[in-house]
Amino acid sequence: MGTTSDTIGPDGTSTLTSPRRIGLMGGSFDPVHMGHLLAAEQCREQLRLDELRFIPAAVSPFKLHQLASDAKHRLEMLQLATGGNPYFRVDDRELRRGGTSFTVDTLRELKAELPGEQLVFLMGADALADFDKWREPPEICRLAQVVVVARGGQPLPNMAQLANYLSPEADLSQHLIAMPQCELSSSAIRAAVAAGRSIRYQVPAAVEAYLKQHKLYL
Repeated sequence: MGTTSDTIGPDGTSTLTSPRRIGLMGGSFDPVHMGHLLAAEQCREQLRLDELRFIPAAVSPFKLHQLASDAKHRLEMLQLATGGNPYFRVDDRELRRGGTSFTVDTLRELKAELPGEQLVFLMGADALADFDKWREPPEICRLAQVVVVARGGQPLPNMAQLANYLSPEADLSQHLIAMPQCELSSSAIRAAVAAGRSIRYQVPAAVEAYLKQHKLYL
């Protein structure tokens, strides 16, 4: 995706440096939980990412009828959850842009800002099933390396749904990553909070405290 560039070393000689690999994880993050963080760290390590950005959506095109929590709260919880990891960064561009969040728009922005870097877009296995309904799938695959994150304990996803948008020579093994089994979901956590059940160890302690302070999901 990216190209190597010249840098000048201490001795004045030119050396080649590889492009940085930047992982992109989108979602509502309502709330962010340990499953998100575990998947992000596994992807960072296995894909050798130099940086991983969490990009909270303003409005997901597949959740138009589902009212999400205020963007301010979702953003603050992400910042609390990721603050201790030097490789993690929260990118709020979709919240600032507003309206329906389309991945291809975000990738175009990032590619213009970071022309020499490799973008690695992380997609959940459940999202792959609807990838043909996304806006401009071929352009998404052109702008970034799309990697499907398979759920632990589940059958591997049908990668043919992604292969349709890749070159015939593409190695599909480079577009799939397996995860440990982790049965956590934001919707289940919201339901637990509403029912007064414990969510300890399902979300970071700082996020749990934030939920209590702001009385979210009650």
